[in-house]
Order: sequence, then C-alpha cells, then structure tokens
Amino acid sequence: MYLCRFTDLTSTVGYDSIIQHLNDGRKNCKEFEDFLKERAVIEEKYGKELINLSKKKPCGQTELNTLKRSLDAFKQQIDNVGQGHIQLAQTLREEAKKMEDFREKQKLHRKKIELIMEAIHKNRNLQYKKTMEAKRLYEQRCRDKDEAEQAVHRNANLVTQKQQEKLFLKLAQTKSALEDSDRSYQQSITSLEKIREEWQKEHIKACEFFEAQECERISYFRNAIWLHVNQLSQSCVQNDEKYEEIRKSLEMCSIEKDIEFFVNLRKTGSSAPAPIVYENYYNTQRNVTPVRSPASVPISR
Repeated sequence: MYLCRFTDLTSTVGYDSIIQHLNDGRKNCKEFEDFLKERAVIEEKYGKELINLSKKKPCGQTELNTLKRSLDAFKQQIDNVGQGHIQLAQTLREEAKKMEDFREKQKLHRKKIELIMEAIHKNRNLQYKKTMEAKRLYEQRCRDKDEAEQAVHRNANLVTQKQQEKLFLKLAQTKSALEDSDRSYQQSITSLEKIREEWQKEHIKACEFFEAQECERISYFRNAIWLHVNQLSQSCVQNDEKYEEIRKSLEMCSIEKDIEFFVNLRKTGSSAPAPIVYENYYNTQRNVTPVRSPASVPISR
C-alpha cells in the first residue's frame, strides 16, 4: 500500500507523504476531540438552564389537585431532562479523553519508528554523499591517468631521457592514485549497498507499521463517531421516556375532580344569602320587635 519506487536514493518524498498523512489523521482526531468538548459545553449549559427554568420559573403554581400533580410531574421531568443533558456532557468529556489517550498512544508508538527512520536516513544520506565524493575523486584520477598516458605517447620521441623519466614517474603516480581511489570508491559502494539494504528493510517495516496504525486509527475514529451518535440517540430516547411520564400524569388529570376539589376547598356554605328587604326607619323606631328577614333559600353548587 505505502511502498514507493525512488529514482533518487536519498529521496524521502514517499516517506514524507506517509508521515504527512498520519499527521493529518492525528489532527482530524484532535478536531473530533475538540468537537466533543464543545458539544459537552453546550449540553451542560443547556442542562443547567433547564434545571434553573424548572426550579425558578413559575408555571401554574396556583393550580390544584390533579392538574397541580401533573404540573409538578412536568417540572420534575424537565429537571430530569436537564440532569440528563449534564450527564451526557460528562459522557462526552470522557469520550474526548479516550480520543486524546488514543492519539497520544499512537504518537508515542510512531515516535519510536520515526526516530529509527530518521537515523537511517541520516546515515544513508551521509554514506551516499561520501560515495558520490569517492566517485568524483575516482573519475578525476581516471582522467589524470589518461592524461599522463597521452603525455607519454605524445612526447615519446620529442623529449629527453630525463623528461621521459618524469613523464613515466607521473604516469606511475597517477596509476597508483587511481588504484587507491578505485578501492575507496568500491568500498564506499559496498558500504552504501549495505546501508541501502538496511534502509529498505526498515522502510518496509515502517510502512507496514504505519499502515496497521492508520487502519487502527480509522477504525477507532469511525467507532467513536458511531458511539457518539448512539449516545445522542439514547439521550433522545431517555428524554422521551421522561416526557411520557408527563403524558401519563396528564392522562390522570380530571377536570371534574379538580372542579369538585376547588368547590370543597373554597366553599362558604350550602345556602345563598337571604334577600335584603326594605326597612322604614320610622316604622323601625316605633316597632320594638324587629322585622324578621325571609328564610334563606338553599342553592345548588
């Protein structure tokens, strides 16, 4: 999945792409973690507002009997809904912490592999640089030797014996330097090949580890979102159960019973007040016997 072919031994384009992708994945997990934390703040605030509303805001406080009990149940269940949102907020914070722990665990495991790869890349690049320098020197020694040979052939019959000896001496020196640079170049190539093989082996191992870690991350991230949605659904179900308790209480509310309860609580008697009759002042003064009022008339409720 992650293996790449390099035209340049020192290239880290493929490896850098993998690391960037893993960093992006870790960033995405952090964003979801922050999302859960923000949602927890919203849920907690909403829950507290509902609780304050149910406790402090009057809502039919002078109602009586069955409707009063229904209203009491209504306010209690609204309080319970608020408590449920506060509990959901705590659950979301716990899930955010789990995501944070997961991210840090992956980061810690990745760091070990990255340090190994950084050391291998450094060693490989250093050896590659030494090898290229050895190659450059070797090629220069080859040119020096070729020039010395050409000088010998070109001046074979044109110079003195002493000059010829100098030319042959220089040729011998260039051959010796060439042999030394050739050995050094071949040794560098051999060392570089060993390092290349080690790097390739470790690169494959690192890619396999990164792929497994990315599969784990995607699976964990997906499941975390799934769990989050289930928690929201469960919260809705629990809220509806609380609202159902309100509906059940309202079903028990009886208009007739509440009216009868009010009448019995506030009644002042079973008879209507007697009519007020006219009383002549002067007649009243002359008549020591007071005029009796007509009997009161019973009334129905």
